[in-house]
Amino acid sequence: MSQDDCIFCQIVDGEIPSRTVFEDDVSMAFLDANPLAPGHTLVIPKRHHETLDDVPEDTAAHLFGVLHRLTPAVEHAVDADGSNVAFNNGEAAGQEVPHVHAHVIPRFHDDGGNPIHAVAGRRPDLSEEELDEIAADIESGH
Repeated sequence: MSQDDCIFCQIVDGEIPSRTVFEDDVSMAFLDANPLAPGHTLVIPKRHHETLDDVPEDTAAHLFGVLHRLTPAVEHAVDADGSNVAFNNGEAAGQEVPHVHAHVIPRFHDDGGNPIHAVAGRRPDLSEEELDEIAADIESGH
């Protein structure tokens, strides 16, 4: 997808209106147009990056800083009991807009939602050896 076709780039450029709750030179946060809860907020880098591995490290650190400051503000604004903060990274993970974006989804006691552990479906049955191999592959890949 080109930046010209990206809905989030169009929001950054002011071509599409948004309910912006935060903006600086690097990032922007706005209410999700199709919220899963009151206050559901998206935090994006202003530059177009499709997945997390496309985001430069300094931008990623900046985004986490924004999330760190914004999450309690979102929770407070809607009197939430907690929140889920997550990225859908890639189409297989449910990323619908190919522009990196973090979700801050306010949560409320008895809201009927599930924890982040519920997103992956059935848990795999992995042996100790398989776990050791996966850990070694992750460690050597960074």
